[in-house]
Amino acid sequence: MNIKHWLQWLPFGKVPQLDPASLSPAQLQQYLIVDVRTGTEWRQSHIAGSHNLPLHRFSINAALFQPRTRKPVLCICLSAHRSTPAVRKLREAGIEAYELKGGMLRWWRLGLPTERSR
Repeated sequence: MNIKHWLQWLPFGKVPQLDPASLSPAQLQQYLIVDVRTGTEWRQSHIAGSHNLPLHRFSINAALFQPRTRKPVLCICLSAHRSTPAVRKLREAGIEAYELKGGMLRWWRLGLPTERSR
């Protein structure tokens, strides 16, 4: 792999973001929510309806991104670092994607709803 490929996975740089403080529940349903944290993190607390696709297993070829959905993608991680490269890769593939500003830390600080999985 070349250096450009590796640089795409760095958690730095700017990608389009959505602020959770300005998202209503109805607006949130308009997105395919992809949580790129580990399975353990996701099971402990996640946004209802989100799909867990850990960054270390992230692939645009994942069935999650098949053309069966025309929804834009909202990527989430703990602090909006792991989601940055995921958004970058999706956008490079022509998929409309955004990062949740501040990640789950901001979501929790705002007291927004979460759920747990076993």
